Amino acid sequence: MGYDAEATRRRIFQAATAEFAARGLAGARIDRIATEARANKQAIYLYFGGKEKLFGAVVRAKMAEIGNATDIDPDGLADSVGRLFDWYREHPELVRLLLWEALETPGQVQGEAERREEFRRKAARFTEHGDDPADPGRTRAVQDLMFTVFGLIAWNFAVPQLRRVILDEEDDAAAFARRRASVMEAARVLAESHGFG
Repeated sequence: MGYDAEATRRRIFQAATAEFAARGLAGARIDRIATEARANKQAIYLYFGGKEKLFGAVVRAKMAEIGNATDIDPDGLADSVGRLFDWYREHPELVRLLLWEALETPGQVQGEAERREEFRRKAARFTEHGDDPADPGRTRAVQDLMFTVFGLIAWNFAVPQLRRVILDEEDDAAAFARRRASVMEAARVLAESHGFG
């Protein structure tokens, strides 16, 4: 049985995702990633070019993963928000990675142009819907709506301790169900106030 480079890359990537989500860029250690991935450190440098590039690749891949797994439907924004909420609940590492990125790489986001283009494509789907698709301010309204909705979703996973304290629910399942319904309703109201839906 020969060396499987692709399997090694996948193991490195999975180990790096967990390490960066838990410890951030500064706190992550290549030796821990290598040990967890059952790979040598040289493979990490060979495949990814170092810790900073590996961190950027992990964040970009998680962003692409959510983009591929969920879609925002202008005709069913509330349901789309519910699906996004569920994805974030199953993958809380993305919120942690984005928080670490904001703290540790301000102004140095890898792949920013590609991310910006992806969000422009998502916004363009919305500008075709609503009361006046030709309105030049429509794109800005869509961008504001998207950013607000993503914030409503992500905050639930960024500060779990605050969620527990404020909601005062008996268990996490009840708190998540309550927050999911609340975020979906808020998205519906916001969409209607912006002329969507």
